[in-house]
Amino acid sequence: MKFKNLLVILTATIMLSACADWIFRIDIPQGNFLDEKDVKKLRIEMTKEQVVYVLGKPVLEDAFDHDTWYYLYQMKRGMKQRGEDFRKELTIKFVDDKITEVTGDFELSEEFSIPLDQ
Repeated sequence: MKFKNLLVILTATIMLSACADWIFRIDIPQGNFLDEKDVKKLRIEMTKEQVVYVLGKPVLEDAFDHDTWYYLYQMKRGMKQRGEDFRKELTIKFVDDKITEVTGDFELSEEFSIPLDQ
């Protein structure tokens, strides 16, 4: 009798563990999703207003230096089949409300160093 109960419990455990991949888990995106083509629209000496128009509001502005903006995006995958977790960052620095430097995980366009006014 004990062997039969143990066999039933073992079989149920194996069957339930096989169903673990069937549970749907959602992806959790956080931050500003930036498209590569939007980042390529950035030019040196663009104003803060122009940057907000192109990329939207930053996730974070430096509390001590209002001339540094951070755009962060993180994707936490619910299931491994949909890919790996990833994080992208873009930092924009301004002087006199105009872009002076852009760093991060995105490729800038070749025309970045040419201001829009020219």
